[in-house]
Amino acid sequence: MGMAREIIECVPNFSEGRRKDVVDSIASAIASVTGTKLLDVEMDANHNRAVITFIGDKKAVADAAFRGAQKAVETIDLTVHRGEHPRIGALDVCPFVPIAGVTMEDCIAIARALGDRIARELKVPVYLYEEAATSPARRALPDLRRGEFEGLRQDIKTDPERAPDFGPRQLHPTAGATVVGARAPLIAFNVNLGTDDAKIAKKIASAIRESNGGLKYVRAKGFELKDRGIVQVSMNMTNYKGTPLFRAYEMIRSEAQRYGVSIVGSEIVGLVPLEAIVEVADFYLKLENFKTPQILETRLWE
Repeated sequence: MGMAREIIECVPNFSEGRRKDVVDSIASAIASVTGTKLLDVEMDANHNRAVITFIGDKKAVADAAFRGAQKAVETIDLTVHRGEHPRIGALDVCPFVPIAGVTMEDCIAIARALGDRIARELKVPVYLYEEAATSPARRALPDLRRGEFEGLRQDIKTDPERAPDFGPRQLHPTAGATVVGARAPLIAFNVNLGTDDAKIAKKIASAIRESNGGLKYVRAKGFELKDRGIVQVSMNMTNYKGTPLFRAYEMIRSEAQRYGVSIVGSEIVGLVPLEAIVEVADFYLKLENFKTPQILETRLWE
């Protein structure tokens, strides 16, 4: 498995998790670009959101991401969109992640070029985030999504701090705005709790997230999963080496115990680096001196 070739991962999030035909049409648009490989398509009806993961070289990922954006603008109307997950656009966020044979700088350049193209050709204003951000205040996604589509509609026109990096100072009437950037691999990790009290999930999320003095590299929100009668602490782990999955899991478990609530399950949305799972096994099995090359499959791909 020669890793010398360019591999960039792109993980666009679209504001549609209920209409499979729409999500399929976006995935098809992305997959139609030569040199891309579609890895994963996840839909969530509660969040009303889809996460598509694909890889390709520098040219292919940029082109495929644009085609996905174009299809989303055609098929998603935020004026009628409702879901648990905060959003400002049809294509809500589009990160590029360096995997092999490319640098973070390459991904930043792609993000900026794509942002410019989306603004020019689709008339959708674009904000740059994470490593591609134009100022420290714009790095974090939650800051850019403040007020969501409905609130940003006014703010983008009147608040100089909300002016986009590319495009018009007004939202696209149905597709809103888009956030594009470059970042390290992120793990979407959700922990489900055996209660229907959303306040408990929100309190735990508040206690564990970095912005409130909790765990570094953890963003967390509390959600209700109405169809299952439970609640969820939904996390983005922005640096799994800095804060591993098991540490967040254990902190949620101990916080939940205070409310007499137990963890009923957890989930990983999209893809996860093998190393992150090895760390979890290492911790819970108390393995001594365990190394990734001891995993059989890693030797088969060499």
